[in-house]
Amino acid sequence: MRRRPFLKSLPGWAVAPWAAGATSGAKVLHVAISSGETVLDPVQTNSDENTSTILSHIFESPLGYDYLARPVRLVPTTAVALPDVSADSRVFTVRIRPGIRFADDPAFGGKPRELVAADYVFALKRFYDPRWNSSDLYVFESLKLPGLSALREHAVKTRRPFDYDREVEGVRALDRYTVRITLGVPDPRFVYVLADPVFTGAVAREVVERYGDLVGEHPVGTGPFRLKSWRRGSLIVLERSPTFRPTRYEGTPADHPLAREIAVRLAGRELPLVDEVHVNVIEEAQPRWLSFLDGSLHWLPVPADYRTLAAPGGRLAPFLARKNVAMHWLPQADMSMSFFFMEDPLVGGYTPEKVALRRAIALAFDNAAYTRHVAGGLGVPAQSTVAPFTSGYDPGYVSEMSEHSPARAKALLDLYGYVDRDGDGWREQPDGSPLLLERASRSTFAERRANEVWKRSMDAVGLRIEFDIASWPELLKKSRAGKLMIWGYSWTATSPDGGFFLAIAYGPNASEANDPRFSLPAYDRLFERQRVLPDGPDREAMMRQAKDMLVAYMPFKVHQHSVLVELVQPWTLNRWRHPFMRDTWRFVDLAPHPNSGTTPAPPA
Repeated sequence: MRRRPFLKSLPGWAVAPWAAGATSGAKVLHVAISSGETVLDPVQTNSDENTSTILSHIFESPLGYDYLARPVRLVPTTAVALPDVSADSRVFTVRIRPGIRFADDPAFGGKPRELVAADYVFALKRFYDPRWNSSDLYVFESLKLPGLSALREHAVKTRRPFDYDREVEGVRALDRYTVRITLGVPDPRFVYVLADPVFTGAVAREVVERYGDLVGEHPVGTGPFRLKSWRRGSLIVLERSPTFRPTRYEGTPADHPLAREIAVRLAGRELPLVDEVHVNVIEEAQPRWLSFLDGSLHWLPVPADYRTLAAPGGRLAPFLARKNVAMHWLPQADMSMSFFFMEDPLVGGYTPEKVALRRAIALAFDNAAYTRHVAGGLGVPAQSTVAPFTSGYDPGYVSEMSEHSPARAKALLDLYGYVDRDGDGWREQPDGSPLLLERASRSTFAERRANEVWKRSMDAVGLRIEFDIASWPELLKKSRAGKLMIWGYSWTATSPDGGFFLAIAYGPNASEANDPRFSLPAYDRLFERQRVLPDGPDREAMMRQAKDMLVAYMPFKVHQHSVLVELVQPWTLNRWRHPFMRDTWRFVDLAPHPNSGTTPAPPA
């Protein structure tokens, strides 16, 4: 799962169309990301979706997804085949294909460097190294891989470097090309972790040792692309890796016209099909929209403010149809939410009056107004944290999570003593002290609109609210440090396992995925029980109980599941968004642009 900014507004600066290319005749793909990147190192991403997408094209996990298969299907990437899994779903044995090479880098002393099992062992151990303080450690820590937590604790207590050379049962290389991962608890769905290049992408030890704390500026993997240049918060350029092995699409396309069409075009072609990818950071909606219209971007998730312009009445606008632009309507496996920091003296806590305050705030918030004014009228009201297309999602489940009732909110506040004691029109706390809510936010136009919805919603029930404005990386840091009262963003699924959307409230994941630091023993035991069960009615029943518990205690106010409208330029071929897979740029091809006879070149 990956964090992304609360709203899909993209960063902002104007992109100059058709500037001179870096390489004559090169195929250059231009895309935009929704916020500034964090660090180009898998263990330091803070689960940021945009950074993870970039890294997924540089690093490779043993498994991946069939690009065109629906329902989704796992396939080997660097592995010879799908892993051998023990009957109790605790031991996963993966055999790596010989002959795969890392991208060339000075760390290798001018010699080719082959991928081996030890690289996967080293990469996984890095999540436990206190030096990197990885926010994604919870992915492995909760699975209790034998010996790894002890290595971490020893490094913390002795203040000595993490001992990468000590063998542990949790992850080890059995031979040059075979890696075995042993879990302390069963997890029938751990196989999906092996398909995530950020969680299980191979990292060479020589690279980390050469660059040290600056390793996040030198990502070196075995993937189809390597980093060419980087202007922080502005432009990231990836180029085709000369050492990437010959790879072709081999899969089973879905019974869908577009999938069949793409499969025919990919047949026999060596991947990747483009020479460079230019990743532009464009924060505001207007320059992003204009950049697509002038042809500077190859596709565009349409910003909310432009959806009625792009697709009036749900149909592609005539001016776009005349340009042969394609439009895709894509329900997303995601959820947007706001969380309450459970250690905050005002909104945190588990006593009845604290629970009542959070539930009153949630009831007062106007989700319908948010969908209309911020999400462009598109979105499915969320009933729980669990996203569509993942296990545990039930379209028939209805809860208080989606309810908007200022009357009920006022009644709850009155009942528990949150009343206006001094007659100034604003409620005070039960002990008479001031009551001031503070919600963190970015400064984008779309999030300013969201703040307006929050302000109107809270004003309607007599609650004062102010806003703490900062950048996306700054807010991630503040959240991990427990310095935000209320904040919001989206979580996007990277696998069909809906259990993650319950893991964000699991106590041991506090300050990692569990931003509110929700800690309730009854919930933790329920989460642990459902996690070890195979998918089926028993697990679904436990997941429903967990969802009910989160509605009752309200550490999250979940707003909606998004519906993405994506526009694709007619000279952009093979683009088909996958529900979970992020490393898709290698499949994209570019036809000559009709105005210039060339593909788009880098922005000036």
